[in-house]
This record gives sequence, C-alpha cells and structure tokens, in this order.
Amino acid sequence: MTRRVHEVMTGNPVSVEQLTTLAEAARVMRDADIGDVLVVDQGKLRGILTDRDIVVRALAQDRDPSDTTVLSVCTTEPVTVRRDDAVDQAVDLMRRHALRRLPVESENGELVGIVSLGDLEVERDPGSPLSSIAAAERES
Repeated sequence: MTRRVHEVMTGNPVSVEQLTTLAEAARVMRDADIGDVLVVDQGKLRGILTDRDIVVRALAQDRDPSDTTVLSVCTTEPVTVRRDDAVDQAVDLMRRHALRRLPVESENGELVGIVSLGDLEVERDPGSPLSSIAAAERES
C-alpha cells in the first residue's frame, strides 16, 4: 500500500508573515524549538526561512535582524508537495533538490503541513539512526 504525505507530515506548520523581522522569526523558531518557518502572505506560501538562512544571508552580510524582513532572505518559490502525493514522490523531490523539508499544500494550494527528512526516514526505516534521532527530537 502506498503511503501518502499527509500520513507522515507535521500538520499546522509554524509560519510568519513576509514582513516579519528576522529577530522576531528567530524568537518564533526558538519558542517552537524548530529550525525553520514558512513565510506567508495572507496565508499563501511565499517562502521558507531556515536558521541557516538567517546566519548566512543576513548576519554574515552584516544585515540588522531587527529591521531585515524574512522575505528579503528566505528561499522564495520553495518546492512543495501535495498532501495526497505518495511518500516516495516526496523522497524523490528531496533527493533531486537536496532539501531537508517540504511544505505541504492541499489541492487548492492551502498550506496544510510540512514534511521533513526525519519524517520520511521514520516512515521508510524505523530502525535507522536518523529515525532514532527524529523520534528523540519529537519527545523533547
């Protein structure tokens, strides 16, 4: 039986509006204990911002996190999957695009979740070292 993305994804992904400052986005990430947030404009996906983006695209370029918006440093037009796509399709997209996470959209383009490399590893091989790490992260 083919598993679907909605069966392994994390629902209700953490998002911030596109004009949120990097400092505020960093606080959101800290408080949620996550390394990325989805960037939205009135609920529509506009990008994805990782903790690495903040460091490499902003701090390393001497940009002030208190007045730099997430939209100015996030990855725009992120690769996405649909909630009913096969898990294997998500794995293939991650492999081809060298990604660690994919936003999940409904058929009408509504943002409904995020699926991570860890989510997919747990699905494919529950005994793998990566799945053990992913499971431990969920418990903490």
